[in-house]
Amino acid sequence: MENTSRSTRECSGKEGCDHVELAKRIINGNIRAASRLIRDLEDDVLQAKETLKHIYPHTGRAQVIGITGSPGAGKSTITDELVSAFREKENKVAVLAVDPSSPFSGGAILGDRIRMQRHASDPDVFIRSLATRGALGGLSNAVGSAIHILDAMGKDRILVETVGVGQQEVDVINHAHTVIVVLVPGMGDDIQAIKAGIMEVADIFVINKAHRDGTRRLQKELLSLLDLKGECPGEWKPPVILVDDVLNKDTFNENIATLCRTIEDHHQHLVRTRLLEKKLEKKAVVEILGVLRSSILGPIVKELQATGEFDDMVSRVMKRQNDPYTLVEEVKGNFLRNGKG
Repeated sequence: MENTSRSTRECSGKEGCDHVELAKRIINGNIRAASRLIRDLEDDVLQAKETLKHIYPHTGRAQVIGITGSPGAGKSTITDELVSAFREKENKVAVLAVDPSSPFSGGAILGDRIRMQRHASDPDVFIRSLATRGALGGLSNAVGSAIHILDAMGKDRILVETVGVGQQEVDVINHAHTVIVVLVPGMGDDIQAIKAGIMEVADIFVINKAHRDGTRRLQKELLSLLDLKGECPGEWKPPVILVDDVLNKDTFNENIATLCRTIEDHHQHLVRTRLLEKKLEKKAVVEILGVLRSSILGPIVKELQATGEFDDMVSRVMKRQNDPYTLVEEVKGNFLRNGKG
């Protein structure tokens, strides 16, 4: 708590102390304070970023697990069972379920209200839906910041469940230490999804609903594709775990236990090979670039839109009077020359 205490002594003005007090409540595990800050970050409230600055020194301890897969593959079921398994080990758990945005409200269409109800009364489980709001990769722009908030709250495991899978969803790798790709046989697009780029993303493959026809074929094709990649000595080879029908409780629970052990094995592999440091370095680069874009590009775009210049640029490009590259060079020159942005 040393950093927070120092900030409390140094904060000047009511607003500065408000940020420190909110940060302190979050670090002490206050769920309402964390929910409020995540909501403000989703809404792009400028003051929320000030609070986040006080939280950041208390982050970097949680294990982040990404869960992605085709719609209907059973990601929420797997996530729900992982929460139960981690709670049995007395881990404090958080779930960020990234849902499609409502075209009317901008909020999440699906929602944590219809998910994981049995964990709702557990004070050591935090479940939050986030809306993609058109963000590429199936991840809301607020996900990275939300992970930091939950990390600072003292959560041991943070599960990030994404909208779907495909070329756009692979950016889950920028936030997660371990990425689980959930597939289900008989959907018709299993191998197409695999070819869409997730072979490079997945640390663990899960074939869910493995009682269905086509499971062995899908498993064989997955293993063949993994063999084609080749393997370097000491490299992690993504295992393929079969998870039976959820109604077949005994086998299903054994499969989930195997998945938990594999997640732990992968984490130990990252630590042992120092790949965890590389993942954290990549995450830092992505975060810095993201903040640079929003802090520098955002104000420029807002000013262009406010003055009508942006609409004029669009019109000129459509009429082929200018090309985007020349126009952007002009804008860059104007803002740099005038000290704006």
